[in-house]
Amino acid sequence: MTHLLSVPVLVTTDLPPQTDLAAFGRVLAGAVAALPSRDGAPYPGHLHGRVFWLDRPAPPAEPGAPGPVPADLRFAALLGFLSAAPETSRLSARDVLADARAAIIAAVTAAYGDLGSAPAVLAIRAQDVRERTPEAALTVATPDADSSLIRAARTQLAG
Repeated sequence: MTHLLSVPVLVTTDLPPQTDLAAFGRVLAGAVAALPSRDGAPYPGHLHGRVFWLDRPAPPAEPGAPGPVPADLRFAALLGFLSAAPETSRLSARDVLADARAAIIAAVTAAYGDLGSAPAVLAIRAQDVRERTPEAALTVATPDADSSLIRAARTQLAG
């Protein structure tokens, strides 16, 4: 029997200033589609949330200028709900969050390189997701997720 978990999450990380925010959201959402498991078999996950910048944009870099240095990076965030269906009920929300953290760190590093610090992936209160997500944030969701995972995330989002 499949065990369904839904965890409200905050993901934050530094990104190069020219990063497409929608593409960043797709990286996060895609990273959790198949969560790594300690026993070897991945299990399905779904992330439904909204991405946004937490800082003001910097002026564009001059052509031929060196890549971003930490002071030039922008701070981005996602607030949303991570739903997962581990094959065993022995996995807790904490375990699922740890698996998602590993997948997200790997995906962000693959997409943007080593920017000096790994993304933070934290469990937060569901109320914070609903109240603190800016209106202008871009919606992202894991493509082709199982319908039960999509329903669980949307139910949490609606409150």
